[in-house]
Amino acid sequence: MSLATAFGSAEESPGLLLWQVTNRWQAAQRAALRPFGLTHVQFVLLASLTYLQASDSPVTQRRLADHAATDPMMTSQVLRALESRGLLTRHPHPGDARARALAVTPEGRDVANRAVGAVESCDAAFFSALGPETPAFTAALRTLRNGCAASSG
Repeated sequence: MSLATAFGSAEESPGLLLWQVTNRWQAAQRAALRPFGLTHVQFVLLASLTYLQASDSPVTQRRLADHAATDPMMTSQVLRALESRGLLTRHPHPGDARARALAVTPEGRDVANRAVGAVESCDAAFFSALGPETPAFTAALRTLRNGCAASSG
């Protein structure tokens, strides 16, 4: 008995291809982040917090999770790990007793800025196969991200 699929071959399935490419990209990112002792999600949250902290308002865990499109419970666990390494602090929020205000430490900012260079170099090498099609590919990813966000909420 064969698989009941609408595709003539696995090479025609955008979902399978996305899965395969994502796995290879994640492996490349793990290797790039290994020298910094960060997982990819730790990097994304630390870099996102560093970016968001440039604004005047305190950054909450919820705002960070929304920005990074991460699960709030998983975000909390990852933030605890980053806090234990001294890369960020969590304090009571000045305007919301239920929330925590997050802040990157100087060491966290240094790690984030060094790691972002490695991540961006990794991305440049990984996506170089697309050549001049890279901007169109990025636009297509943005379309998928925005479409998924609209359909999930």
